[in-house]
Amino acid sequence: GHFVEAQVLEALGIDYIDESEVLTPADDIHHIDKHQFKAPFVCGARNLGEALRRISEGAAMIRTKGEAGTGDIVEAVRHMRSIWAEIRRVQSLREDELFVAAKDLQVPVELVREVRKLGKLPVVNFSAGGVATPADAALMMQLGAEGVFVGSGIFKSGMNERTEAKRRAVQANMASAIVKAVTHFNDPMMIAEVSASIPDEAMRGQSTAQMKPEELLAGRGN
Repeated sequence: GHFVEAQVLEALGIDYIDESEVLTPADDIHHIDKHQFKAPFVCGARNLGEALRRISEGAAMIRTKGEAGTGDIVEAVRHMRSIWAEIRRVQSLREDELFVAAKDLQVPVELVREVRKLGKLPVVNFSAGGVATPADAALMMQLGAEGVFVGSGIFKSGMNERTEAKRRAVQANMASAIVKAVTHFNDPMMIAEVSASIPDEAMRGQSTAQMKPEELLAGRGN
């Protein structure tokens, strides 16, 4: 909800603005009116309602939230499956049933109608939050993601290395392996090969099941 920070980022000429729930929210009720900006926005979502509400506000890309910084893929899987299950349900609706669906989802009926027509979100949908290995990335692609965001999975890898140069080398290797896994996500042998190139280098994960509710980030900004 920090639209002034978004204005600054746009003035700096950035390529994309992430309206992120990971940072401390400036406004816990209102999202940014993204139609007021020329720079495209990517926003998080856990389900179809959240995704379509962000799109109605002007989001150009959606990412399933997952649980950032944990290396636990379970939330990303849950959110991606939820969105696709709800899309399939919308596809099964009659025209006169779309209005009730739009009311339940709290979005314009035109968006619901577009989802039924396309069989997908009207914008690109990436996966994020908990992707820590090449296999994680390939899993999300096979579940219907059109790409993945990886942060901690790369920058928290190689933490056992004693020098900065070695850590950076490990992180570059991890990034390369994940890119190859996304490119060849339906090729198990390729995924096995790139996974073998990064032994004992992945970040140490944290189970979301062991986290307190107030520690979870994905619930912010629905």
